[in-house]
Amino acid sequence: MRIGQGYDAHRFIPGRRLVLGGVEIPHDQGLLAHSDGDVLIHAICDALLGAAGLGDIGGHFPDSDARYRDVDSRVLLRGIRDQLAALNLVPVNLDSTIVAQRPKLAPYIATMRLRLGADLRMHADRVNVKATTTEGMGFAGRAEGIAAYAVVLLEG
Repeated sequence: MRIGQGYDAHRFIPGRRLVLGGVEIPHDQGLLAHSDGDVLIHAICDALLGAAGLGDIGGHFPDSDARYRDVDSRVLLRGIRDQLAALNLVPVNLDSTIVAQRPKLAPYIATMRLRLGADLRMHADRVNVKATTTEGMGFAGRAEGIAAYAVVLLEG
């Protein structure tokens, strides 16, 4: 068994769509990033790579590479899943937290769990997604951006 943890954060900017956990969420701003800015998937990718001892998402999908400009982060997640499978490493479970003052995320969490489970080839009951606010504290509390944390267990 191997455990990995991941973290990511991006700031809000107008004129972009907001995507979290592979789900587009209606909002007046999106997240600034080279890819689609899905902080939840980026944190999960880092947790998976960390558990496998394979570095971080930036080393595998650098923002200097035009191939990853505006890429759907689910594509990156599936690529990492396949890389781990080649090493006989399989995700067993995922626990994650999104930190955002706004928008309210509860209506989207079940869909996030289903999509993440499908991408990781895990049943959704092994995928946990939580959302919390910081009650107005810090950059997330001031609604300047969104952060996400993830912990995964790999077997292999």
